[in-house]
Amino acid sequence: MKKQKKNKVAYLPTDFAKEQYATYAKQKRQVIFRRRRLAVICTVGIVAFISIGYSLARDYARLATLNTYKQETLVEQKQVNKEVKQLKADVTLLENDDYVAKLARSRYFYSKDGEINFKIPDSDSQSPTESSDK
Repeated sequence: MKKQKKNKVAYLPTDFAKEQYATYAKQKRQVIFRRRRLAVICTVGIVAFISIGYSLARDYARLATLNTYKQETLVEQKQVNKEVKQLKADVTLLENDDYVAKLARSRYFYSKDGEINFKIPDSDSQSPTESSDK
């Protein structure tokens, strides 16, 4: 068993002592109230900080994804612009009657009256019997 300490100071039930004990109890209640209020404020602050931090992290990840998508789209746009430019050049060439006639003769072996077409292999291409160590 624990030994209880005996209080060597005796309580005197005077008006002043009662007033001092009441003041002390009131101050103790105020300290407890202030600590609880501080705990609630800190808890609310921490919850707000965590929710804002989570939102910022999610937005940053989404921004990174959108930037990646933007870069891919810009590369694709450059390719499409090159293709459009080439197609416009092809349209310009196809408006020329001499070019269309030459193209028809080379690709589809059309010929003018009295003309004979011969297919000659390109000098750049190698036949399967040629060796590749030239």
